[in-house]
Amino acid sequence: MWRSKKIWGVLALAAGVAAALVLTAASSATTKDVKTGTTSLGTVLVNKSGLSLYRLSGEKKGHFICTGSCTQLWKPLRPRKGHKPAGVDNLSTLKRPDGTKQIAYKGHPLYRFTQDSKPGDVKGQGFKDVGTWSVIKVKTPATTTQQTTTQQQTTTQNTGGGGYPY
Repeated sequence: MWRSKKIWGVLALAAGVAAALVLTAASSATTKDVKTGTTSLGTVLVNKSGLSLYRLSGEKKGHFICTGSCTQLWKPLRPRKGHKPAGVDNLSTLKRPDGTKQIAYKGHPLYRFTQDSKPGDVKGQGFKDVGTWSVIKVKTPATTTQQTTTQQQTTTQNTGGGGYPY
C-alpha cells in the first residue's frame, strides 16, 4: 500500500514537471522581442508591446554613440535573459560599452523612444541629438504582393496587345 502511494506520488510529480516544461517552452516560443506594426510612416519594427523601435545614424555593429544620459531618453532594447532575440529575421545581440546586451536588426542597435506612449507613435522620427533617429521601415508580404500586382497591371496596360510591346 505504501509503495503504491509512493509510485503515484512520483508519477504525479513527474506529470506536473512535464506540464510546466511544456508551458514554458510554448510561452517562450511565442514571445517575440521584435515584430512589425503599422504607423503613419508605414510598417515599422516594434517591440513586444507594439511601440516603435528606432536606430541612430552612425551606430552599427558595435559602434555606440548613445551611451550614458542618452539612454534615459532612448531605451536600448534588451534581450530576455537566457534567450536569443526572436521575432523578425536579421536579429542579433551586441555588447554595449557598459557590458550589457542589446538587440540589433541588421547590425543596427535598436532603441525605444520614451516619449512614444502607445502603438503607432513615431514621435522620435527625425529627432536629432547625438545623431539622427529613424524608425526601421520594413516591407510586408501584403505590400510586396500589392507592388507586384501594380507592376503587372502597368506592364499589361503598356502593351499593344498579344503580350508584345509596340
